[in-house]
Amino acid sequence: MPIVTVVYVLTNLAYFTYISPQVMVESGGCCREFWEYHLVSCPVDSCLCGTVLFGPHPWILFTPQPAIVLCWSREGQLPAALGLVLGVFTPVQSLIFTCFLSMMYAISQDIFSVINLFSFFTWLCVGMAIAGMLWLRFTKPDLRRPIKVYLFIPITFVLGCVFMIVVSFWAAPFECLVGSSIILTGIPAYLLGYKWKKPHVVKKMLEIFTMFCQKIFMSVPEEKGQHEAAE
Repeated sequence: MPIVTVVYVLTNLAYFTYISPQVMVESGGCCREFWEYHLVSCPVDSCLCGTVLFGPHPWILFTPQPAIVLCWSREGQLPAALGLVLGVFTPVQSLIFTCFLSMMYAISQDIFSVINLFSFFTWLCVGMAIAGMLWLRFTKPDLRRPIKVYLFIPITFVLGCVFMIVVSFWAAPFECLVGSSIILTGIPAYLLGYKWKKPHVVKKMLEIFTMFCQKIFMSVPEEKGQHEAAE
């Protein structure tokens, strides 16, 4: 992580040093401008820039989210079909569900709106999660904590998230309002999917869907021993 941080900081410093503010504002991509201005210009440069930019996105979209969906399903907050695993901790249904949600980003024709919306989602959700952990740190100090860090680290991170959220609202208020509306839809979904005592018909339909997913994907629920080992 320190190496990645240093590389990113030096890269952005190189952009600000060698690219004029006017060119940076008018350019569609600072990386390509930097490449053409200081290195060589060839058809390969666009492919290399696209590869560098695309590389982290599958990890961002597919690595944490399926695990979160799996945990939500395991806790009963999502259908049990999304909590099935294949082989050694492979959440196939969670991956497919997350892939479907990720593909919805392609609906918008304005890539900058998608970036602003995704950035707002990320900073808000991550900041709230870390703030919740800080709250538990003071209200329930006896809870088991596998990872321990100095308090100034998460506090600084939460302050940084607040700064990014404020900047996002200032730069793209419409996208942030849309993102806030989408997040708020989770409240009725939580009440209907978790708190609501489902009638027998709904439970039977969910059981049939879960069995169908088990047969199609050859997946099973996690055993208790596997669950404890994963934690």
